[in-house]
Amino acid sequence: MTTSHDPPRLEPLLLGEDDYALATDLYQLTMMAAYRARTDLAPDATATFELFVRRLPRGRAFLVAAGLEQALAYLSSLRFSGADVAYLRTLPVFAKTDPGFFEWLRDFRFRGDVDAIPEGTLVYPNEPLVRIRAPLAEAQLVETYLLATINAQTLIASKAARVRLAAGERPFIDFGARRAHGFGAALLATRAAWIAGANGTSNVAAAKKLDIPVRGTAAHAFIMSFEREEDAFRAYHDAYPEHTVLLVDTYDTREGCRRAAALGPSLRGVRLDSGDLGQLARECRAILDERGLTQTTIVASGDLDEDKITALLAQGAPIDSFGVGTEMVTSRDQPALGGVFKLVERTDGARRLPVMKLSEGKITWPGPKQVWRVHDPEGRFTEDVIELDGAPGPQGSRALLRPVMRAGALLPAAYEPLAAMRARCAEGLAALPEELRRLHDFADAPIRFGPALRALTDSLKGAAK
Repeated sequence: MTTSHDPPRLEPLLLGEDDYALATDLYQLTMMAAYRARTDLAPDATATFELFVRRLPRGRAFLVAAGLEQALAYLSSLRFSGADVAYLRTLPVFAKTDPGFFEWLRDFRFRGDVDAIPEGTLVYPNEPLVRIRAPLAEAQLVETYLLATINAQTLIASKAARVRLAAGERPFIDFGARRAHGFGAALLATRAAWIAGANGTSNVAAAKKLDIPVRGTAAHAFIMSFEREEDAFRAYHDAYPEHTVLLVDTYDTREGCRRAAALGPSLRGVRLDSGDLGQLARECRAILDERGLTQTTIVASGDLDEDKITALLAQGAPIDSFGVGTEMVTSRDQPALGGVFKLVERTDGARRLPVMKLSEGKITWPGPKQVWRVHDPEGRFTEDVIELDGAPGPQGSRALLRPVMRAGALLPAAYEPLAAMRARCAEGLAALPEELRRLHDFADAPIRFGPALRALTDSLKGAAK
């Protein structure tokens, strides 16, 4: 109970499970009500939707699928509370809607089937990352949340995989929490980056939730809060004698490195965050080595991305690890992923009717599909074949989509540890041929469409003329 003396309540605007039902666009709900009002639509009429990316973002040879775990958590927890239903009744658009629709919402559960490509898998255009088969109204509702969840994490995982390729065997740490699009986005970005090969994060909440390594140094403010730089270094070292990595570029980087080296062999590392990182790394390496600190590492940060890391390593910069933030967690060069969620089949009684969209520039492939992955005898990836679900794939290939939910119940495959996703991504990157590993001037996506899918597409196009 509140009183006139209570302060106003601030709204953090962070979603919990109780908010899932309204985490959608209004038109999903209006379409649901319109579906329910149709007297010619069988109550058990189902639809199949697929979530995919039409084309790769510029500068991407592949994508890394991510976000499925959060999508499945949403589907399995989806409920309309009494407050949700009461709110929807107040909206003018629903003023003449049959009251039975709102009673139906009170008992709503997602009861559909879900097949998906596992997280950490490298994927290509037009490949369904997720396939939903459910009663039409249920399948329609979930579009917005699924796209927001899978687009975001797939985008960041794909960027982080490029950083992984650039860094090679050297570690890189997610430093991006402060530059992400809100802290919820920061948590998901850390997860996506870890799947793609990051070696840790500075984000403490993410490290705890995901059970991954947390790393950090100290900021310029810590150095500037002391009269002398060496006093700041000594104070930090005294506090963390076995974990001291010092930021040495607050004033004069070379002198800062000398002062840090004066701490002796227990100095774990120095961090460079500005200036000519390659040249400064060489000079700092010489200073450290002259003092016998050959085991003291050099960490580089400061708006790094895969291209800057590549350039630093190409010039022989003696940098041992990288802190990567803004460029990775915002995917600044390609800050959005155009994933779509499209109807590919509907039922009419016992009949299953494949459908396709014929909009200019946005044609979709009809029918539920499977993706078959092909490797050569040496284990290198050669191509993907997108084919109608149920049709055979090429000899020796393996199907990528697998069942994760049936009739609204999660299957064992839905409960996959992050370690398995991370290993899958590492294996996928290792299997890439050189023409797809390149950060630039890479080959086109090696995909083709199977004969059954092509035949169905030609048939539907012909019928539409």
